[in-house]
Amino acid sequence: MTFEKTLVSLVENRRWASVKDVLKTMNPADAAAVLDRLEPEVLPILFRLLPKDTAGDCFAEMEPETQEAVLRGLADGELRQIMEELYTDDAAALVEEMPPAVVERILSAAGPEKRQLINQILQYPEDSAGSIMTTEFVRLTPSMTVEQAIGHIRETGLTRETINTCYVTDPQGVLVGILSIRMLIVSDGTTQVSVLMEPRVISVGTLEDQETAANMLARYNFVALPVVDGEKRLVGIVTVDDAMDVLVEETTEDMAKMAAITPTDRPYLRTPVWQIWRSRIPWLLILMISATFTGLIITRFEQALAACGALMAYVPMLMDTGGNSGSQSSVTVIRGLSLGEVACRDAFRVMWKETRVAVLCGGTMAAVNFAKLMLLDRVGLAVALVVCLTLVTTVLVAKLVGGLLPILAKKAGLDPAVCASPFITTIVDALSLILYFQTASAVLGL
Repeated sequence: MTFEKTLVSLVENRRWASVKDVLKTMNPADAAAVLDRLEPEVLPILFRLLPKDTAGDCFAEMEPETQEAVLRGLADGELRQIMEELYTDDAAALVEEMPPAVVERILSAAGPEKRQLINQILQYPEDSAGSIMTTEFVRLTPSMTVEQAIGHIRETGLTRETINTCYVTDPQGVLVGILSIRMLIVSDGTTQVSVLMEPRVISVGTLEDQETAANMLARYNFVALPVVDGEKRLVGIVTVDDAMDVLVEETTEDMAKMAAITPTDRPYLRTPVWQIWRSRIPWLLILMISATFTGLIITRFEQALAACGALMAYVPMLMDTGGNSGSQSSVTVIRGLSLGEVACRDAFRVMWKETRVAVLCGGTMAAVNFAKLMLLDRVGLAVALVVCLTLVTTVLVAKLVGGLLPILAKKAGLDPAVCASPFITTIVDALSLILYFQTASAVLGL
């Protein structure tokens, strides 16, 4: 943080020589974070002051808006140098984010081979493992000796994203094994790769969801995960840094949907007010209209409320408790679905578990609430029974709805996150009112 404050101060005072000295001491990711906060006019100047050996890494870490501002201020020769330093997956991500005019410059600056690889990655569906893979990896053949494999790594390793794990393929490119650099170093130079490699390889298909690939990296503690096509030919690898980006992006998207906001890729402070309005207002309008159902229910039971005015005082408590109970269940189940801990076939297991949890939670809250109603509020026994019975049934219904809706959404091919707090709260509010007034009618004879 000290470096960031110092750099901002130096930029404001146009002390470029000192800026260059500070940038030399900064990690590329930290430098990118600072550049993301500065005015677009000074970005090309600052980028030229970055050390040549870290400029590419810094560029890859920048936000798309910052990258665009830098690119617009660079000459074609400087852009060509950046493209040479970027790994294929980062270059493909850059092309996806930039406007058409900038994309044309980027592809022109990329060499024919890199341009072909970029186009190959861009052909895969969005959010698939193929769309986030890199094609820079170490490829070995089974017939190589250890000495030949190490020589091959020395020749190609500097242009590969990782050399910790090497991938063994047959003449047709089919993945037949993996081999760690550690095993190569400690083995005899005349030993063949086929003897040392691990033939049981865990891989992911190019069309698999990128979140699946990220979760596999986390599950197996891999640094990289091989990506194969339909014929099991190795076409790329997904590295752990890309997996972390995917998990952050997916989590951010789920949080936005659970809060009834249309997801956006732009940082909050760099998002225009009108765009925030556009992402929020459709959901707010939908929820506002759906919330009118609660008003209709209250109107329907207006006579019951008039006969026993004390009932109205506990409506907010019942609705809030139901909404909170449903949200707890939905968030838990959505997270389980995301991590692969819960599947659609587990619907009845989820309902049975949530039923038992609801009985315990509802019973505890009803007991505490009954004591409050009798000792502090001093309502009649009948009213206290109505409120507490409704409380138990509301919690039960809310937890069943909260646990089941995400599973049904998943089964229907929808994102379970859209069934989280806002919609579940609206549904539970309506159900809790119906249960409340029906219970009151039955117990109090209204």
